[in-house]
Amino acid sequence: MPHADAALGAGVEVAAPGRLHLGFLDPSASLGRRFGSLGLVVDGPETLVELRPAARDLDLADTPAAQAELPRARAHLETLREALRAHGAALPPLRLRLKAVLPAHAGLGSGTQLALAVGRAACQLAGVAWPAAELARRTGRGLRSGIGIAGFEHGGLLLDGGPQADGGPALPLARLELPAAWRIVLALDPRCRGLSGAAERAAIATLPPLPREAAAEICHEVLMRVLPGAAGAEFTPFAAGLTRMQRILGRHFAPAQPHGAYTSAAVGRLLDWVAVQGPAAVGQSSWGPTGFALLPSAEAAQAVVRGAADAGVLDPALDLRIVAARAHGAALRWLPPA
Repeated sequence: MPHADAALGAGVEVAAPGRLHLGFLDPSASLGRRFGSLGLVVDGPETLVELRPAARDLDLADTPAAQAELPRARAHLETLREALRAHGAALPPLRLRLKAVLPAHAGLGSGTQLALAVGRAACQLAGVAWPAAELARRTGRGLRSGIGIAGFEHGGLLLDGGPQADGGPALPLARLELPAAWRIVLALDPRCRGLSGAAERAAIATLPPLPREAAAEICHEVLMRVLPGAAGAEFTPFAAGLTRMQRILGRHFAPAQPHGAYTSAAVGRLLDWVAVQGPAAVGQSSWGPTGFALLPSAEAAQAVVRGAADAGVLDPALDLRIVAARAHGAALRWLPPA
């Protein structure tokens, strides 16, 4: 049965956090199993979806970026409406409002988080408790990485082992919380977009296989430096392992990106400078253009940003944000009747 508040005309709001895709373990299956992902959920940028029963279907957006995502959000909602109807849970006409969205094609998981946020809100109104993996399956998300799905549910630093043999979304293998003091400098370049859709598939198809030795080294870095560093609050091995992983993958994907290891030249210039200043984990999330630098404290993060500006390597067009890792997933709250 629908939630009692839904019967009274109340709405539901879902806030879905952004995530960093820190890299694939074996994108070419050179060791026998394809993909496998490491990722991190972050505080700050998020997608915010509101659904309310209404006299008729209506779509609203609070920002130009949200307006651009309305057709995709409505398509997800209609897909889920049909799935819920087949499940015996009808939805009334709904007012869909996008209050905020993650930047599209920026490496923060905007597509998956939008689909899951719409799906979770719709299920709440219908009184159905589908997990995020089922919502992803219904909306065609999580075909390569399970990080966005697990991040939506749980937050944290996440590891998966690639899609299942039957094509199902990748299952989480490990979840850790980063030390509370650690911080992430996000570098977003609004002038660039990462690859997606057909262009992404074509790029992956044209790349040579990642050698077995490189995939094995990535797996070793993750298992023996990144995860132990996070678990034991040992920043230096964590940062060294993650940066090494990013260097290997950056070289592999460089032929498909306009500026080598980075989609944005400005982000690459900034992070190359950060990498030589002291212990830091630097790299690009997915196809970018969002780059990241993990630092051991808020003070260290602020000092790096100031130092980059003083050194003249900080492009004023970049959107820099200092955020914490997020130890929980999406947040849901009921809203009173309008």
